Amino acid sequence: MKNLMPGVPETLLDIEAGPAAALAAGDDPSTVAAQYPTSSAAWAALADRAYQAGEVVASYAYARTGYHRGLDQLRRAGWKGHGPVPWNHEPNQGFLRALHALGRAADAIGESDEAARCAQFLRDCDPAAGDALTG
Repeated sequence: MKNLMPGVPETLLDIEAGPAAALAAGDDPSTVAAQYPTSSAAWAALADRAYQAGEVVASYAYARTGYHRGLDQLRRAGWKGHGPVPWNHEPNQGFLRALHALGRAADAIGESDEAARCAQFLRDCDPAAGDALTG
């Protein structure tokens, strides 16, 4: 029997060649974010770097920026606030990494409700993202 009511389609973000190439080349994420401020991947890289340096509040701010930039991209791609955002589609990884970084930083500053929401949202987007980013 054929399903006449298919599920919510996957949202696949467009490739951002400039920021992806710059980050892959090892360019400073702050330079990449300044040049491509809509790139959630650049903001996620900044969030990761700040977190690793023990700058949790800065990590939170960078992650929140990347998360909101990613939401903007998702909406432009047709996302309606729910549905799969697959980890295996590389352009989606910037948003998913920013979402993970936001939850991690929220947890570190005692925002446990936000941390839990971020963790659930990440798994709702794609369980593989949660597995890849949290182990």
